[in-house]
Amino acid sequence: MEKHIKQFLDFLKNEKKLSNNTLQSYSRDINQYREYLEKNRINYVKVDNEKITDYLNYLQEIGKKSSTVSRNLASIRSFYQYLVRIKKVKRDPTESIQSPKVEKRVPSVLTSQEIELLLEQPKNFDLKGIRDKAMLEVAYATGMRVTEIISLDVEDVNIEEGYVTCKSSGNKQRNIPLGSLSIKALKEYMEEARPIIIKDENEVALFVNVNGKRLTRQGFWKIVKFYKEQAHITKDITPHVLRHSFATHLLQNGADLKAIQSMLGHSDISSTQVYMQFQDSGIKNVYKKAHPRA
Repeated sequence: MEKHIKQFLDFLKNEKKLSNNTLQSYSRDINQYREYLEKNRINYVKVDNEKITDYLNYLQEIGKKSSTVSRNLASIRSFYQYLVRIKKVKRDPTESIQSPKVEKRVPSVLTSQEIELLLEQPKNFDLKGIRDKAMLEVAYATGMRVTEIISLDVEDVNIEEGYVTCKSSGNKQRNIPLGSLSIKALKEYMEEARPIIIKDENEVALFVNVNGKRLTRQGFWKIVKFYKEQAHITKDITPHVLRHSFATHLLQNGADLKAIQSMLGHSDISSTQVYMQFQDSGIKNVYKKAHPRA
């Protein structure tokens, strides 16, 4: 089984062009499944939907969330679809298995005032402050995922036209507009700070750390946490909260849901529709104040 898992992961990497984070997720899920099968002496090419359902039930019994179980099923399903493709098994044993229902959590968002307060924190007194200001402005201006932001290269930014090209997994890309404040912050960083921070003129990464190398996810997270504390904001703020806030504020100010879907890079609009619950807060307030039976 280990041999076929390796071939499967190579297939996802080379043919499907999935990101490293996604590949690691598949690897964890499939290898955990392999350990379960080996412990219970089950042949992976002879399993049926009952055995896989038993495994999913086992995951729930040990306290895994429905979202985690659902992701595991998706990983196992992809693995067996690959085995069908290479003719190792005749049919996918997960075909008739339904994913457990996953409750969509309410995204945590910042108010416009909290966003302003957060973005005011980085000062352009030093190189790090100039970089951090540009990075946070881009995060809120585009709603990009952390991995997408730290993966940006200098060539992906078009200051003159005012947009950034985001390259996501699977060689997909989308152009996202930049606002005037993010353009100003980016221009200052690219012209005044980045050339001094980088150690190698051949470095292509847009956002770099103090060593002149591409910034990591952990580095980005620490920056957001630092300025959250500087701003004395009590809400838990992660880089993804900036993405949620971007979408929510656009929707509240009249942006089209399809346009937001495109900017966020959601393949399914149902993922974008989760922000609809924030759209009508103003209307609800008017109703409560004006309706005699509200």
